[in-house]
Amino acid sequence: MSLSAGTRGTPPGGERAKRRLALVGGSLGNLVEWYDWFVYATFAIYFADSFFPGENPTAQLMNTAGIFAVGFLMRPVGGWILGRAADRHGRKSALTLTVAMMSVAALLIAVAPTYGQAGYFGALVLLLARLLQGMSIGGEYAASATYLTEASARGRRGLGSSLQYVSMTCGQLLGLGILITLQHTLSKDQLSSWGWRIPFVLGAFFAVVVFWLRRRLQETEAFTEVSAAGASKDDTRGTLKALWAHRRQACLVMALTLGGTVAYYTYTTYLTKYLIGSAGLPKSTATLVSFTSLVVFAVLQPFAGALSDRIGRRPLLITFAFGCTVGTYPIMIALRSASSYWSALGLSLIALVIVTGYTSINAAVKAELFPTGVRALGVALPYGIANALFGGTAEYVALWFKDAGHETMFFWYVSGCALVSLVTYVLMPDTRDAALSRSETASEAASASAVVPGAPLEAGS
Repeated sequence: MSLSAGTRGTPPGGERAKRRLALVGGSLGNLVEWYDWFVYATFAIYFADSFFPGENPTAQLMNTAGIFAVGFLMRPVGGWILGRAADRHGRKSALTLTVAMMSVAALLIAVAPTYGQAGYFGALVLLLARLLQGMSIGGEYAASATYLTEASARGRRGLGSSLQYVSMTCGQLLGLGILITLQHTLSKDQLSSWGWRIPFVLGAFFAVVVFWLRRRLQETEAFTEVSAAGASKDDTRGTLKALWAHRRQACLVMALTLGGTVAYYTYTTYLTKYLIGSAGLPKSTATLVSFTSLVVFAVLQPFAGALSDRIGRRPLLITFAFGCTVGTYPIMIALRSASSYWSALGLSLIALVIVTGYTSINAAVKAELFPTGVRALGVALPYGIANALFGGTAEYVALWFKDAGHETMFFWYVSGCALVSLVTYVLMPDTRDAALSRSETASEAASASAVVPGAPLEAGS
C-alpha cells in the first residue's frame, strides 16, 4: 500500500495515521544515520591523539577534521548511486540500504587500532569508514528528504520535512548525551584510551534495529505512480540524462545549499571545538552548551516548517541568509569572549535561531523543485557536491585559519557563503504550492486552482 500524496484539505483519519507512521519511521532512521555521522566529530577531541601523535592539539584536530571532510567527498557519489536507486527502485529500498552501510562503517571505527597498536593503519581504517559513511549519508539525505516530503499532506510539507532536521539534531543530541554521560562516569584517561569507542558500538547496534524498522515502511504514492508508468515505456528515472534536463534546478540546489550548510556545520559540529579552543571553556561546559542549544534548535524546526506552509518558503530562507550574512562576525567574536555557560548558550541560540530559517525547510524546497522520476537524484547529487565543497570543509577551514593566526577570516568566509545564498533566495520562485504527484495535479485541475507562477509543476512524469 502506498501513501497518498494528499491535497490541501484534511486527510481522512486512516490516511493521517499512515502518514504519521511513515514520518516517524523515516525520522527514526534518519536520527540513527546522523548520530553515526556526527558522533565522529563529537568524540574527536578524545581520540584525535590516538591516531595522530604529536604535541600540537590543533594539528591533531586538523587531521581528524580532514578525515571528517574526506567523508563529504563521497557524499556526491553516494547521492548519485543511492539517489538513482531511490528513483528507480523506491525510497524505501534506498533508505534500507543507507542504514546498512552506516552500521558497517560505525563498527569499523569502533574496532580501529590506534597509532600505538598499528601505526597509521588505524587512521586508514578511520578514512575507509568515513568514506563509507559519506556514501551512506549522501543517499540518506536525499532519500529521507524525498520520502518525508512526499509522505506529507500537501499543505503540511514544510512541517513534515522539518522532521528531517529534528531527527538529524536528535542524532547529534544522542551523541552529545552519551558524551556527557561518559564524561561523568569515566575519567579523562579512560575516555581517551577506550571510552570513545562506546558510541560507535552503540551506533552499529542502533543501525541494525533501524534496518529492521525500515524494511516495514510503506512506499509513497508519488513514486508508485511513476514506477507503474515507467514500466511500460522508456524509463530514464534516476539517470544523469534525466537530471541534465533539470540542470537549472540542480544549480539552484547547490546555490541555496551553500550558505546553509556552512552555517549549520559552523554552529553545530565546530561550535564545541571553538568554545574549547578559542573561548577557553572547559570541555564539559562546551559540550553542555552545544547540547542545550541543540535541544532548543530541534524544538524550533516544526514551528518554522509549519510557518513556511502558511507564508511560503522564501521569507524564511531570506531571513536566514540575511541574518547569517550580517550576524556571523559579531556572534563569533562575542562567542570567543564568552566566559560562562550562560553567555555562550545565549549567543549559540541566537545563531541557531537564524540557521533555523534554512534547516527547517530546505528538504521540502529541494524536493519541490524536481519531478518524481528524478527527485531523489536531483536533491542528492547537487546537495552532495555543495556539501563536499563547503559543508564538509567548514571545520577544517576554520581550524586552518586559526592555525595560521587569522581566525576571524573564517567568520567572513561564512558570511560570504551566506551572501551567495541570499541572492539565490531573492531570485528563486517560492516552491510551496508545487504539485508532487499526479493526484495533486488532478486535484488542482478539479478545483481550478493555479500553481504559484514560476514554481515547478507536477513532478510525476
